[in-house]
Amino acid sequence: MDVLDCISTVARPIHDFGDEFMSDGATAAVGLRAGFAPGRGFYCRGRFGVLGEAPAAVVQAVQGFLGPHLVSAGWRAGRPVMPAQEAAACYAGAVRTWGRAHIPADVDVERFNHLAQQLIDAADSDALPLFAGWRAQPCPDDDPAGAAMQRIHVLREHRGACHLAAVRLSGLSARAAMVVNLGVEQATRYGWPEPQPVAAALSSRWQRAEQLTDELQAPLYATLTGRQRTEFAQLVAALTSSSASAHALSPQ
Repeated sequence: MDVLDCISTVARPIHDFGDEFMSDGATAAVGLRAGFAPGRGFYCRGRFGVLGEAPAAVVQAVQGFLGPHLVSAGWRAGRPVMPAQEAAACYAGAVRTWGRAHIPADVDVERFNHLAQQLIDAADSDALPLFAGWRAQPCPDDDPAGAAMQRIHVLREHRGACHLAAVRLSGLSARAAMVVNLGVEQATRYGWPEPQPVAAALSSRWQRAEQLTDELQAPLYATLTGRQRTEFAQLVAALTSSSASAHALSPQ
């Protein structure tokens, strides 16, 4: 399988499977049991806790696609509950628990983990701090299905960070990219206050951003042979086969 064909094949299922985890009530319940109040505190403190005790404005700048008030409110709400790194470890535990519950039992997760780790290790993390933080998060060797889900999450963060860079290089703001891709109503749901429709001409910039995202990920997938890329795409399809998600590819 060609590099770009592999990327286009796996990008959507990796994104959507991770999105299902993030939006699942079972994930929210982990946060509640850990002491987080209902809302975005566990999501923000957990997902972005790998950045350490950063100011809310820095967290917002790193993640990009969610509205600034949503991120800052969630980050601050979660701060009294536990330190950032502890929250990230708790969130990683929730990732693995969700993976054990949702990854089909007949998937060769050991082989997936081998190929996924090869991709993760090959990535250049310059200008991708959220990905770098998640790559550094410990991943246990004795939990193959959980580790597979954590690697899905890490690969999702890589594409998301690349996509944010690509959006800006294409002359779009994150807010405009959200509106182009998801529409005004969905952009509002993701925390952008009163987003306005954008010019139709900006759609071509968003398409260019998608292409650039693929190109930024290409060096990872070039480290696999054509046969390994085909195998990896098949494993991703099998691993995410329980997904009934129909989300758009962004926000990343």
